[in-house]
Amino acid sequence: MGTEVGPWAPSLAGHPEVLLLTCSLCLLTLVPPGPLAPLWSTWQPPRSYSTPGLCQSAAMLPPARHLLSLLLVVGTGGTMPSPGVPPQGCYTAEEAGERTFRCSQAGLSAVPPGIPNDTRKLYLDANRLASVPAGAFRHLPVLEELDLSHNVLAHLSGAAFQGLAGTLRHLDLSANQLASVPVEAFVGLQIQVNLSANPWHCDCALQEVLRQVRLAPGTGTGIVCGPGARPDLVGQEFLPLAGEEELCGAGRGGAQRSTDVALLVTMGGWLALVVAYLVHYVWQNRDESRRPLKRSPKPPVRSEDSSTLSTMV
Repeated sequence: MGTEVGPWAPSLAGHPEVLLLTCSLCLLTLVPPGPLAPLWSTWQPPRSYSTPGLCQSAAMLPPARHLLSLLLVVGTGGTMPSPGVPPQGCYTAEEAGERTFRCSQAGLSAVPPGIPNDTRKLYLDANRLASVPAGAFRHLPVLEELDLSHNVLAHLSGAAFQGLAGTLRHLDLSANQLASVPVEAFVGLQIQVNLSANPWHCDCALQEVLRQVRLAPGTGTGIVCGPGARPDLVGQEFLPLAGEEELCGAGRGGAQRSTDVALLVTMGGWLALVVAYLVHYVWQNRDESRRPLKRSPKPPVRSEDSSTLSTMV
Protein backbone atom coordinates (compact mmCIF):
# COMPACT_ATOMS: atom_id res chain seq x y z
CA MET A 1 0.00 0.00 0.00
CA GLY A 2 1.30 3.39 -0.95
CA THR A 3 1.83 6.22 1.43
CA GLU A 4 0.35 9.67 0.88
CA VAL A 5 2.94 12.21 -0.18
CA GLY A 6 2.66 15.77 1.09
CA PRO A 7 2.95 18.77 -1.24
CA TRP A 8 6.37 19.68 0.26
CA ALA A 9 7.90 16.18 -0.03
CA PRO A 10 10.28 17.08 -2.91
CA SER A 11 11.88 19.88 -0.90
CA LEU A 12 12.47 17.53 2.05
CA ALA A 13 13.95 14.93 -0.24
CA GLY A 14 16.71 17.34 -1.09
CA HIS A 15 17.54 18.04 2.59
CA PRO A 16 18.14 14.77 4.46
CA GLU A 17 19.14 16.56 7.69
CA VAL A 18 15.73 18.25 7.88
CA LEU A 19 14.09 14.94 7.06
CA LEU A 20 15.93 13.18 9.89
CA LEU A 21 15.12 15.88 12.42
CA THR A 22 11.41 15.82 11.47
CA CYS A 23 11.35 12.06 11.76
CA SER A 24 12.98 12.18 15.21
CA LEU A 25 10.32 14.59 16.46
CA CYS A 26 7.63 12.23 15.19
CA LEU A 27 9.29 9.35 16.98
CA LEU A 28 9.40 11.22 20.27
CA THR A 29 5.72 12.21 20.16
CA LEU A 30 4.14 9.07 18.75
CA VAL A 31 5.99 6.08 20.15
CA PRO A 32 6.77 4.97 23.73
CA PRO A 33 10.29 3.74 24.61
CA GLY A 34 11.30 0.17 24.04
CA PRO A 35 14.36 -2.03 23.55
CA LEU A 36 16.55 -1.54 20.50
CA ALA A 37 17.13 -5.19 19.68
CA PRO A 38 13.88 -6.00 17.79
CA LEU A 39 14.22 -2.80 15.77
CA TRP A 40 16.88 -4.00 13.40
CA SER A 41 14.96 -7.17 12.43
CA THR A 42 11.55 -5.54 11.79
CA TRP A 43 12.09 -1.94 10.68
CA GLN A 44 12.22 -1.05 7.00
CA PRO A 45 12.75 2.48 5.70
CA PRO A 46 9.65 4.16 4.25
CA ARG A 47 9.35 4.44 0.52
CA SER A 48 8.26 8.06 0.58
CA TYR A 49 10.09 11.17 1.75
CA SER A 50 6.96 12.89 3.00
CA THR A 51 6.70 13.74 6.67
CA PRO A 52 3.22 12.13 7.08
CA GLY A 53 4.57 8.94 5.56
CA LEU A 54 7.53 8.93 7.90
CA CYS A 55 5.39 9.53 10.94
CA GLN A 56 2.91 6.82 9.92
CA SER A 57 5.76 4.37 9.49
CA ALA A 58 7.33 5.46 12.77
CA ALA A 59 4.06 4.87 14.61
CA MET A 60 4.33 1.14 13.89
CA LEU A 61 7.77 0.87 15.55
CA PRO A 62 7.71 0.14 19.32
CA PRO A 63 11.39 0.99 19.95
CA ALA A 64 11.30 4.22 17.95
CA ARG A 65 12.22 6.63 20.76
CA HIS A 66 15.67 5.06 20.93
CA LEU A 67 16.26 6.01 17.30
CA LEU A 68 16.56 9.68 18.24
CA SER A 69 20.23 9.61 19.15
CA LEU A 70 21.06 7.51 16.12
CA LEU A 71 19.19 9.86 13.77
CA LEU A 72 20.91 12.94 15.23
CA VAL A 73 24.31 11.34 14.82
CA VAL A 74 23.63 10.52 11.16
CA GLY A 75 22.13 13.94 10.44
CA THR A 76 25.08 15.87 11.95
CA GLY A 77 27.76 13.95 10.14
CA GLY A 78 28.61 11.34 12.77
CA THR A 79 29.32 13.50 15.87
CA MET A 80 27.20 13.39 18.99
CA PRO A 81 26.67 16.87 20.52
CA SER A 82 27.65 17.34 24.18
CA PRO A 83 25.79 20.30 25.69
CA GLY A 84 27.98 20.51 28.84
CA VAL A 85 25.38 21.16 31.51
CA PRO A 86 26.79 23.22 34.43
CA PRO A 87 26.93 21.52 37.85
CA GLN A 88 24.06 22.09 40.22
CA GLY A 89 24.25 25.56 41.73
CA CYS A 90 26.34 26.93 38.84
CA TYR A 91 25.26 29.05 35.92
CA THR A 92 26.68 31.12 33.10
CA ALA A 93 25.88 34.77 32.51
CA GLU A 94 26.96 37.79 30.51
CA GLU A 95 28.24 40.52 32.81
CA ALA A 96 29.42 43.74 31.17
CA GLY A 97 29.69 41.85 27.90
CA GLU A 98 31.98 39.16 29.35
CA ARG A 99 31.20 35.48 29.80
CA THR A 100 30.92 34.77 33.52
CA PHE A 101 30.65 31.39 35.22
CA ARG A 102 29.32 31.51 38.78
CA CYS A 103 29.50 28.63 41.24
CA SER A 104 29.21 30.60 44.47
CA GLN A 105 27.87 28.67 47.48
CA ALA A 106 27.41 25.53 45.39
CA GLY A 107 28.86 23.11 47.95
CA LEU A 108 31.79 22.22 45.71
CA SER A 109 34.76 20.30 47.09
CA ALA A 110 36.73 20.38 43.81
CA VAL A 111 37.02 22.57 40.75
CA PRO A 112 33.96 21.58 38.70
CA PRO A 113 34.10 20.25 35.15
CA GLY A 114 32.16 21.76 32.30
CA ILE A 115 33.38 25.34 32.67
CA PRO A 116 33.08 26.98 29.20
CA ASN A 117 36.50 27.65 27.74
CA ASP A 118 35.51 31.21 26.78
CA THR A 119 34.90 32.13 30.43
CA ARG A 120 36.51 35.41 31.44
CA LYS A 121 35.28 35.62 35.04
CA LEU A 122 35.08 32.54 37.26
CA TYR A 123 33.55 32.65 40.74
CA LEU A 124 34.15 29.59 42.96
CA ASP A 125 33.83 31.46 46.25
CA ALA A 126 32.06 30.22 49.39
CA ASN A 127 32.54 26.51 48.71
CA ARG A 128 34.56 23.71 50.33
CA LEU A 129 37.62 23.68 48.09
CA ALA A 130 40.63 22.43 50.07
CA SER A 131 43.26 22.45 47.32
CA VAL A 132 43.91 23.55 43.77
CA PRO A 133 45.70 20.88 41.70
CA ALA A 134 48.16 21.48 38.89
CA GLY A 135 46.62 22.79 35.69
CA ALA A 136 43.15 23.18 37.20
CA PHE A 137 42.37 26.15 34.91
CA ARG A 138 44.61 25.58 31.89
CA HIS A 139 41.56 24.90 29.68
CA LEU A 140 40.43 28.52 30.20
CA PRO A 141 42.69 30.46 27.83
CA VAL A 142 40.94 33.84 28.25
CA LEU A 143 40.29 33.79 32.01
CA GLU A 144 40.89 37.23 33.51
CA GLU A 145 39.34 37.08 36.99
CA LEU A 146 39.32 34.16 39.43
CA ASP A 147 37.60 34.23 42.83
CA LEU A 148 38.57 31.42 45.25
CA SER A 149 37.75 33.31 48.43
CA HIS A 150 35.90 31.93 51.45
CA ASN A 151 36.88 28.31 50.91
CA VAL A 152 39.06 26.05 53.06
CA LEU A 153 42.10 26.15 50.79
CA ALA A 154 45.20 24.89 52.57
CA HIS A 155 47.31 23.86 49.58
CA LEU A 156 48.14 25.34 46.19
CA SER A 157 50.07 23.35 43.61
CA GLY A 158 53.11 25.06 42.15
CA ALA A 159 51.34 24.75 38.77
CA ALA A 160 47.85 25.66 40.01
CA PHE A 161 47.58 28.61 37.61
CA GLN A 162 49.41 27.03 34.71
CA GLY A 163 48.33 28.46 31.36
CA LEU A 164 47.01 31.73 32.80
CA ALA A 165 50.21 33.79 32.64
CA GLY A 166 49.09 35.91 29.73
CA THR A 167 45.47 36.52 30.72
CA LEU A 168 44.79 36.38 34.49
CA ARG A 169 44.59 39.84 36.05
CA HIS A 170 42.70 39.43 39.34
CA LEU A 171 42.96 36.60 41.87
CA ASP A 172 41.14 36.43 45.21
CA LEU A 173 42.52 33.95 47.77
CA SER A 174 41.20 35.71 50.86
CA ALA A 175 39.46 34.01 53.79
CA ASN A 176 41.01 30.58 53.37
CA GLN A 177 43.36 28.39 55.42
CA LEU A 178 46.57 29.18 53.55
CA ALA A 179 49.64 29.23 55.78
CA SER A 180 52.20 29.18 52.97
CA VAL A 181 52.15 29.12 49.18
CA PRO A 182 54.77 28.04 46.62
CA VAL A 183 56.48 30.88 44.82
CA GLU A 184 56.31 28.86 41.57
CA ALA A 185 52.53 29.24 41.48
CA PHE A 186 52.87 32.98 40.81
CA VAL A 187 55.93 33.10 38.55
CA GLY A 188 55.08 34.87 35.30
CA LEU A 189 51.66 36.08 36.48
CA GLN A 190 50.94 39.79 36.14
CA ILE A 191 48.10 39.81 38.64
CA GLN A 192 46.51 41.78 41.42
CA VAL A 193 45.88 39.40 44.31
CA ASN A 194 44.01 39.44 47.63
CA LEU A 195 45.83 37.37 50.28
CA SER A 196 44.09 38.69 53.38
CA ALA A 197 42.41 36.70 56.17
CA ASN A 198 44.68 33.64 56.02
CA PRO A 199 46.74 32.13 58.90
CA TRP A 200 50.10 32.90 57.31
CA HIS A 201 53.38 31.49 58.61
CA CYS A 202 55.00 34.76 57.51
CA ASP A 203 57.94 32.90 56.01
CA CYS A 204 60.34 33.33 53.11
CA ALA A 205 57.81 31.93 50.60
CA LEU A 206 55.29 34.65 51.41
CA GLN A 207 57.97 37.31 51.22
CA GLU A 208 58.98 36.05 47.77
CA VAL A 209 55.35 35.93 46.59
CA LEU A 210 54.88 39.56 47.55
CA ARG A 211 57.82 40.40 45.30
CA GLN A 212 56.08 38.66 42.39
CA VAL A 213 52.55 40.11 42.63
CA ARG A 214 50.64 43.31 43.32
CA LEU A 215 48.25 43.38 46.24
CA ALA A 216 44.66 44.44 45.72
CA PRO A 217 44.09 47.94 47.13
CA GLY A 218 43.27 47.94 50.82
CA THR A 219 44.11 44.27 51.42
CA GLY A 220 47.68 44.58 52.70
CA THR A 221 46.65 45.19 56.31
CA GLY A 222 44.75 41.89 56.27
CA ILE A 223 47.92 39.82 55.79
CA VAL A 224 48.55 38.87 59.41
CA CYS A 225 50.89 36.24 60.85
CA GLY A 226 48.97 33.22 62.12
CA PRO A 227 49.57 30.75 64.96
CA GLY A 228 52.17 28.82 62.96
CA ALA A 229 54.50 31.80 62.63
CA ARG A 230 57.42 32.61 64.91
CA PRO A 231 56.17 33.49 68.39
CA ASP A 232 57.39 37.07 68.07
CA LEU A 233 55.47 37.51 64.80
CA VAL A 234 52.06 36.05 65.71
CA GLY A 235 49.29 38.60 65.30
CA GLN A 236 51.44 41.17 63.53
CA GLU A 237 50.92 42.59 60.05
CA PHE A 238 53.35 41.07 57.63
CA LEU A 239 54.03 43.96 55.27
CA PRO A 240 55.91 46.13 57.81
CA LEU A 241 57.92 43.07 58.91
CA ALA A 242 58.80 42.15 55.34
CA GLY A 243 60.18 45.64 54.80
CA GLU A 244 62.37 45.50 57.89
CA GLU A 245 63.58 41.90 58.04
CA GLU A 246 64.97 39.49 55.44
CA LEU A 247 63.29 36.12 56.02
CA CYS A 248 64.79 34.17 53.16
CA GLY A 249 68.36 33.66 54.42
CA ALA A 250 69.73 31.90 51.34
CA GLY A 251 66.89 33.15 49.19
CA ARG A 252 67.11 35.79 46.54
CA GLY A 253 67.55 38.76 48.89
CA GLY A 254 69.26 36.68 51.56
CA ALA A 255 71.89 35.40 49.15
CA GLN A 256 72.88 38.93 48.20
CA ARG A 257 73.01 39.95 51.81
CA SER A 258 75.14 36.92 52.74
CA THR A 259 77.52 37.69 49.89
CA ASP A 260 77.93 41.26 51.08
CA VAL A 261 78.64 40.12 54.62
CA ALA A 262 81.20 37.59 53.44
CA LEU A 263 82.93 40.24 51.34
CA LEU A 264 83.07 42.63 54.29
CA VAL A 265 84.49 39.93 56.55
CA THR A 266 87.17 39.07 53.98
CA MET A 267 88.16 42.70 53.52
CA GLY A 268 88.24 43.19 57.26
CA GLY A 269 90.54 40.19 57.64
CA TRP A 270 92.98 41.53 55.06
CA LEU A 271 92.93 44.95 56.67
CA ALA A 272 93.66 43.41 60.07
CA LEU A 273 96.66 41.57 58.63
CA VAL A 274 98.05 44.76 57.11
CA VAL A 275 97.63 46.67 60.36
CA ALA A 276 99.28 43.86 62.33
CA TYR A 277 102.24 43.86 59.96
CA LEU A 278 102.65 47.63 60.25
CA VAL A 279 102.51 47.48 64.05
CA HIS A 280 105.11 44.72 64.11
CA TYR A 281 107.38 46.66 61.75
CA VAL A 282 107.16 49.85 63.79
CA TRP A 283 107.79 47.96 67.03
CA GLN A 284 110.87 46.29 65.63
CA ASN A 285 112.30 49.61 64.45
CA ARG A 286 111.62 51.12 67.83
CA ASP A 287 113.69 48.43 69.56
CA GLU A 288 116.55 48.98 67.15
CA SER A 289 116.54 52.73 67.73
CA ARG A 290 116.82 52.28 71.52
CA ARG A 291 120.07 50.23 71.38
CA PRO A 292 123.36 52.28 72.11
CA LEU A 293 125.70 52.85 69.20
CA LYS A 294 128.98 50.84 69.37
CA ARG A 295 132.17 52.90 68.83
CA SER A 296 134.82 51.35 66.70
CA PRO A 297 138.23 50.86 68.63
CA LYS A 298 141.14 53.16 67.81
CA PRO A 299 144.19 51.55 66.19
CA PRO A 300 147.24 51.27 68.55
CA VAL A 301 150.02 53.84 68.14
CA ARG A 302 153.38 52.36 67.18
CA SER A 303 156.52 53.22 69.27
CA GLU A 304 158.42 54.69 66.34
CA ASP A 305 155.66 57.16 65.74
CA SER A 306 155.67 58.06 69.44
CA SER A 307 159.42 58.81 69.49
CA THR A 308 159.18 60.86 66.34
CA LEU A 309 156.35 62.86 67.87
CA SER A 310 158.41 63.47 71.02
CA THR A 311 161.42 64.69 69.08
CA MET A 312 159.32 67.06 67.13
CA VAL A 313 157.94 68.49 70.28
